[in-house]
Amino acid sequence: MPELTIHERTTLQLPITDAASLATEQVMDRLGSGPEGLSHQDAAARLAALGPNAVRTHRANGWAVLGRQFGSPILILLMITAGLSLFLGDATNSIVIGIILLASVGLGFTNEFRAERASEALHSRVTHRAVVLRGGTTREVDVTALVPGDVVHLSLGAIIPADIRLLTTKNLLCDESILTGESLPAAKDPAPVPAGSALGDLASCVFMGTVIQSGGCTGVVVATGGRAEFGRIALGLGERQPQTEFQLGLKRFSFLLLQVAVGLTSLIFIANLLLQRPLIESLLFSLAIAVGITPQLLPAVVSTSLATGTRQLAKRKVLVKRLVCIEDLGDMDILVTDKTGTLTEGRISFTAALPVTAGLSDDGLLTLGLLATEADYAEAKHSSVGQNPLDAALWDSPTAAGFDPGRFERLDLIDFDHQRRRTTVLVREDGGPARLVTKGAPEDVLALCGPVPPAVQAMLDEQFDAGSRVVAVATRAAAGLGNITPDDESGLSLAGFLIFLDRPKANAKESLDQLAALGISVKIATGDNAKVAEKVCAELGVLSGGTLTGAEIEKLSEAELAASARTATIFARVSPEQKARIIALLRQSGGSVGFMGDGVNDALALHKADIGISVDSATDVAKDAADVVLMDKDLGVLAEGVMEGRRIFANTIKYVLMGTSSNFGNMFSAATASVVLSFLPMLPGQILLNNLLYDSGQLAIPGDRVDKEQLRAPSHWNIAFIRRFMFLFGPISSIFDFATFALMLFAFDAVPGEFRAGWFIESIATQTLIIFAIRTRRVPFLRSRPSAGLIAASLGVVALGIFLPLSPLAGVLGFDPLPVPFFLALLGMIGVYLVLVEGAKAWFFSRAAQQVPAVPTPVRRRHENHHIARRAFRFSAPVKVSGQAGGWRRAFWP
Repeated sequence: MPELTIHERTTLQLPITDAASLATEQVMDRLGSGPEGLSHQDAAARLAALGPNAVRTHRANGWAVLGRQFGSPILILLMITAGLSLFLGDATNSIVIGIILLASVGLGFTNEFRAERASEALHSRVTHRAVVLRGGTTREVDVTALVPGDVVHLSLGAIIPADIRLLTTKNLLCDESILTGESLPAAKDPAPVPAGSALGDLASCVFMGTVIQSGGCTGVVVATGGRAEFGRIALGLGERQPQTEFQLGLKRFSFLLLQVAVGLTSLIFIANLLLQRPLIESLLFSLAIAVGITPQLLPAVVSTSLATGTRQLAKRKVLVKRLVCIEDLGDMDILVTDKTGTLTEGRISFTAALPVTAGLSDDGLLTLGLLATEADYAEAKHSSVGQNPLDAALWDSPTAAGFDPGRFERLDLIDFDHQRRRTTVLVREDGGPARLVTKGAPEDVLALCGPVPPAVQAMLDEQFDAGSRVVAVATRAAAGLGNITPDDESGLSLAGFLIFLDRPKANAKESLDQLAALGISVKIATGDNAKVAEKVCAELGVLSGGTLTGAEIEKLSEAELAASARTATIFARVSPEQKARIIALLRQSGGSVGFMGDGVNDALALHKADIGISVDSATDVAKDAADVVLMDKDLGVLAEGVMEGRRIFANTIKYVLMGTSSNFGNMFSAATASVVLSFLPMLPGQILLNNLLYDSGQLAIPGDRVDKEQLRAPSHWNIAFIRRFMFLFGPISSIFDFATFALMLFAFDAVPGEFRAGWFIESIATQTLIIFAIRTRRVPFLRSRPSAGLIAASLGVVALGIFLPLSPLAGVLGFDPLPVPFFLALLGMIGVYLVLVEGAKAWFFSRAAQQVPAVPTPVRRRHENHHIARRAFRFSAPVKVSGQAGGWRRAFWP
């Protein structure tokens, strides 16, 4: 493989402003390229020299993960406590806290790094391709493999993969709002612009990250990665990510803990000072209480849950771009989806040509349909790359094999767009007069023709009633025309209808039943005719709440559409803007809305939804806008993803409820005892060790079983519910702590070391075993079995908690041996405690306050940086990435 010299590398760094002002021949010469593109060897050499076309790296970075562990406020608090202990000469306490600190960091690092590795693996499985000319052959390559000098072909809906100097264009309009903020599309043309033009005036270039709104083009890559304009912006954003609803819930929960910790710690510190306890001892104890009341391993539990869920989803071919999106997936209760490929097989086949013009044969009508395609006639016979499904089905039909591209000359073309919903060509056969041919949605094409005879309308209705997809073809003479505009699409004569079939999926009904069982209402948004959509739904047994067409939607006010959208099941012949409008209104009604789409016209709705879902075979712009990518377009797979998201949330809430109630109860007990007793009820190091042991056992919660009823409806963060739970079960825990205090003081006349050992063991046993009651609303073990991992971890922690005060380490930890009768009393107390908790649980969940659903999720507004971050996802590689914007950057899941 030839290696590039420094001079050659420098030559490739052609600024886009210079390329825009040069003629295309000069640009190609400067880049060392030609009409046939680069050779495979040249492309490989340039990729090795310049690096991938990426602005992010999704490689897991162990050092960065380790650094984040030490950025935790809880660990900073631990370090301060350890440092103070060492400074005051309490080496034993300092060593204990140091060991706890290392264990916390180790556990957090291990779980978060595993989650990042899972994220890296998933990211690498989502591919983004570009059509490129190399060695004179058209092929698809990964977007990150593009290099300066590559000649690329781009069509409607494509996301521009690099900064590109245009070579040819056809009615090209680009949405450059992500760079310029301008909402109107920019017209493009290959003609050079004056030297020194501003970025927004470079009409001869298209930029990385922007979207082709109409038309198509070919161009030569000028700049890639961080050297492109979008790359500079993306690199400048750093790693800041927009927060999901789950993360916002965690934030609100952390604020609740902060309030409780500050209040309790302040009271303890003031009380100890009033009792004339040593200042430093009071401060250390207060800090230990503050640390002890917080679930230290909550980040590790969340990371473990998400990593476990991610691996489970990956097995089911569900890929999440960002781990926390799993929570949003489980939160969904309304799914709006396209019909094609979800309810139907997605394998569109051409079945018949129905001419309506006298003297026009079936083959003649098919030939008109082939002419009105955007693909090059000669190439389309051999490859369907880049074609829409209907055109691909036409070219794949047996009759298309007899089409002779040499007979026809295409003079001009108006590409398909979602407003006109048709494609129009100006063609000439064997040098004869020009003819205009239009192909598109029947309603739109018929509007350009004369009155429709009743027999023709009956033929069309018959096909729609049968569930067929129909494309209308119309034509007229166009002698003397050399190019065409949309104004020329008039005075047409209907030639006939092309009939396509997309059969319902065999498992679609079962998948819809699964989603219904999960409390998810499914709505269909399609560009198809209403009758076709209704026919498919009827065949699948979907109970329709009504149908709204695009024309009807256009007439409705926001309030009227919001009311109608909640009840309607089918939205037919809807435009991209109408889909997005429907999604926005459904979200405002309080539902968490998922949207599943794979076409160019789905991007707006995907961005508007709470959770955007696409498929690996989707168009660039749809896959880019999605949060979740399905390797198989299957609603059954999606249902499994929803269940996994809900299972993760349920297990996370188990840990939260356990941690807050037990920790609050223990720390309240410690606070009270510190005021009443003449000595500290537990040393700071012992409090932290107790908390670490307990939390470590709860790391098995992410793999725990979840009761079926917890999966039937989405769950939400409810801080009021958590607060009520904490203030009920925390004091119950304290009652048994006080009973232990009385037992140690009055029955065993315990000295401080014995007292601390007794409470340490009782605390570990009660707060660990209580997980079996709190993890379910059912009767534990009898009607809800925990996982084997949770049983083993919990019993292991209890055993270790009993062993430590009896081990050779007891003296170092500040414990004294305990009498045997204590353990008999402990068994009795644990039994009573579990029975009492079970009764309190039954009472708590029977109250009306616990039946009130969580507050509806508010509509989240997404800033422009959110879209830039999401789009940067496609330009990511599992290697270090550099760019002019500076330094190495790590990828995030947009």
